[in-house]
Amino acid sequence: MARLLCPALLLGALFAPSLPAAEPFDLVILNGRVMDPETQFDGVRNLGVRDGRIALITEQPIEGAQTIDASGLVVAPGFIDTEQHGLGPWGIKVNLRDGVTTQMDFEVGALNIDQWYAHRTGNTQANFGTVVGQEFARMRVHDGLALEGPNVTMPYFFDYRAQAAEDGVNGWSTSRSSVEQINQVTAILDEGLRQGAIGVGSTIGYAQKGITTYEMLEAQRAAARYGRLTAVHHRFHPSAATPTEAPTGVNEVLINAMVLKAPLQIHHDNDYGWWENQEKLALARAQGHNVWATYYLWIAGSGNYGASIVAPETWEQAMGYKYEETIYDPQLDRFVTKDEFLKFQSEEPGRTLIAYSPPRKQWLPMWTKVEHFVVAGDGMPGLDVEGNRLEWEAPYEAYAGHPRAAGTHAATLRIARENGVPLMHTLSQLSYWSAKHLGDTGLKAMQERGRLQEGMVADIVIFDADTVTEHATYKTGSNGLPSTGIPHVLVNGVWVVKDSQVQADLYPGQPIRFPTQETGRFEPISAEAWLETYTIKTNPPALDLDDSALNPDVQARRPTPFDPHHLFAHEDPRMAHLFQCIHDHEESHP
Repeated sequence: MARLLCPALLLGALFAPSLPAAEPFDLVILNGRVMDPETQFDGVRNLGVRDGRIALITEQPIEGAQTIDASGLVVAPGFIDTEQHGLGPWGIKVNLRDGVTTQMDFEVGALNIDQWYAHRTGNTQANFGTVVGQEFARMRVHDGLALEGPNVTMPYFFDYRAQAAEDGVNGWSTSRSSVEQINQVTAILDEGLRQGAIGVGSTIGYAQKGITTYEMLEAQRAAARYGRLTAVHHRFHPSAATPTEAPTGVNEVLINAMVLKAPLQIHHDNDYGWWENQEKLALARAQGHNVWATYYLWIAGSGNYGASIVAPETWEQAMGYKYEETIYDPQLDRFVTKDEFLKFQSEEPGRTLIAYSPPRKQWLPMWTKVEHFVVAGDGMPGLDVEGNRLEWEAPYEAYAGHPRAAGTHAATLRIARENGVPLMHTLSQLSYWSAKHLGDTGLKAMQERGRLQEGMVADIVIFDADTVTEHATYKTGSNGLPSTGIPHVLVNGVWVVKDSQVQADLYPGQPIRFPTQETGRFEPISAEAWLETYTIKTNPPALDLDDSALNPDVQARRPTPFDPHHLFAHEDPRMAHLFQCIHDHEESHP
């Protein structure tokens, strides 16, 4: 539920001069420019932290066991990133240098949610969270992969994709589901939600041929039953070719979200049609829908050679791009020819590539000025040039991949600064709007973050607004260089980045999740349930006007037996025969 706020009362209650607390604070931040995007407060204050929370914001002198002199620096809510795939130790470390205190994966997600959280609790430097992954659920159903344990997630999913393709068929990507298989996939998603996943994550853009529109509706309905979001790399990202242009992919999931009255996050809306998508999302929010999108400020994206987006029929024919000018291989440190691309696509489909999108250059400054357009780095796993996973101790220069893994948030601050964007607006893009939208789903951990107020969790970033900048570039050896101008970062009140150095052996990261439910909320679909819900009854009595027979909400509440022989017409031609039989029966028995 949205939190009702009175800015005038908040300013008076939270920032009025007050006496220091009787006991010293765990840590104090002195003389910083305190900025709170929710209340729009902006003023020089002292801040006291105790027991992981902001205990006091005051103009009065205060003392603590630890002291940070923030003179000339901004003190702001820690940045929140919902698209971090590099959640290994090295990826977390480099993101802390970029000011990110909460690092979550809302796209690929995970399975075995309880195990995923248990495995990371107590040994993670930043806050962490995940959705349950539709792609993994489809791997179980269409590829027969067991997918057990706590690491059914990034960065290991490239290995699972390779296993899925061993029989020559990427079932998760290309196989259409029968009604029985839709039910199996949805049941897996429901179990993840029951165990506390933040929502459902969909990579439908990599499974255009496999995931039907009805299966996507059911995935979003699974999350909607819990009031949680679906986060989507939509079907046609980043296509600019009619009738598969990007806004068409957004239309699909946005309509589903609106009719289900469910939260929705669109991933990396930084390509063709983003302006149309943002307009529609704004109009939907004006009607009360909790929908938003993310972007990252780079002129190139990242993926792998096996992705359908960069296949010739899409990249060359639909997008009009040339491989020699747009597909860069960070391991080779150069652009590849089409022949090289096809070779890697066949032999190493999981190999990382960087894909340039020339129009982005003129769009970048515009994105920094859109309300509720939030920043998400889409950071890739920490791998070296040979594809080995980087450990925490690895130097920043060892990383080979997209620089967005290291410098997205500092780059946003720099580009916004250069284009005259108010800093408070940028902080909203970096922290508050993500926290608000997630908090409005009932996620308590996000209702207490993304704000700099007394009583809130002390996730805090301290930076120099005039000099903060990224240093990561596309050139090998500099892909993972850390940002500068962010000397101090606190996670749950713990000083994790001190004088621009990430401190070893500090693990204050907390799980961001929903409480586990005793029972799930899965409801199977069937042709019988659909007919009962959406068609009128014509046998005596001639017309049943009971609203429950026509109410779209009824199906979600009605337990219905599943009959695998009855399939929807658009999934299987046998459904057409079923409808014909019903029609013939009614014609012969008026």
